[in-house]
Amino acid sequence: MAIPCLVVAAFIASSASAQVPLSSYADKNGYVDVQKLTCAQLAGTFQEDADLLAAWYSGWYNGLAKAHRAKISRVKDDLHLVIVHCKANPNVTIIKAIDSVFKGKK
Repeated sequence: MAIPCLVVAAFIASSASAQVPLSSYADKNGYVDVQKLTCAQLAGTFQEDADLLAAWYSGWYNGLAKAHRAKISRVKDDLHLVIVHCKANPNVTIIKAIDSVFKGKK
């Protein structure tokens, strides 16, 4: 159930909208609620912010799954599926997009 670090990064690279800092989605204390962040919001961030958040999601999901290794070919396939899902559903949260992709693979 490992989520690729590049899932979000590749999605961002394929987006053609004006970028804003990820911090623009932060609360007054500087925290971004990653469970509420949408595909569209993430698509509008800068590449370095997307890379950072992609690594965070990957670590989170790998930690939940107690996974300590990655199969690169599977990571690439999962990356593509999440990007496709996010493009078709920009108002869906990233968490739900990832969940939908993995539920669809079972």
